[in-house]
Amino acid sequence: MMKRKYFFFDIDGTLAVGQPGRQYIPESTKYTLEKLKEAGHFVAIATGRSYAMAKEMMENMHFHNMVSDGGNGITIEDQLIGIEPLNFEDCVALIEECQEKNIPWAFSPDNKVRRLAPDDRFYEATHDFYMKTKRVEHLNPRDYDQIYKVYIAIEKEDENKLKTLNLVPWVRFHKEYIFVEPSDKAKGIRKMVEHLHGNIEDVVVFGDEKNDLSMFKNEWTSIAMGNAIDELKERASYVTTSCDHDGIYNACVHFGWIKDEL
Repeated sequence: MMKRKYFFFDIDGTLAVGQPGRQYIPESTKYTLEKLKEAGHFVAIATGRSYAMAKEMMENMHFHNMVSDGGNGITIEDQLIGIEPLNFEDCVALIEECQEKNIPWAFSPDNKVRRLAPDDRFYEATHDFYMKTKRVEHLNPRDYDQIYKVYIAIEKEDENKLKTLNLVPWVRFHKEYIFVEPSDKAKGIRKMVEHLHGNIEDVVVFGDEKNDLSMFKNEWTSIAMGNAIDELKERASYVTTSCDHDGIYNACVHFGWIKDEL
């Protein structure tokens, strides 16, 4: 019997093709996932999305395991094991600097599909529909116990205005604003494999973008999609074809994890 592997897949550009809201999973990928499960392997999503944002997608893709919140959230067999929040004081320091410099901001204090903002300026600056922005008069982050994400409406050329930005992990997906969010998927992968009493060297990760760099480690197998950024391909153990050209299927056949039956 083949040694059990622990597979972790990014979503956008890896499992799913197309833009959010209009995505689909290639048939070859669906077939591969089922064959991996049948062979006794462990399969999971590894995403930067919050648990609240990713839960429905996890269910629609027929996954039962997930590393969410950029490595800070763990779900096993449909049960949320826990989500580690961001460093509270560092986030508050950043928000207070934004207030001092009149930079629009919002934050997520809990595991819900919405963020809080003190006024309408964040939405006016971004017109963002990623999640609902709820206005809370006299909003003070110190009135809350935890912070999971912070959103700052600032353009790239102005990033250096925020001195406290270097205290927190952050990423830019949009021109108008940045996400302050956990960015160490490898941390969540290690936690999950340890929880399952597995071996780290049996981990296999698939990714394509900058936020997948953190999970491309030498101690396990890292597979870059053909559509991946060059920096990820340079770190990869193997580069497969693109996600819309049977990339996951071809990689799993290459390593012998499934048979070439399509």
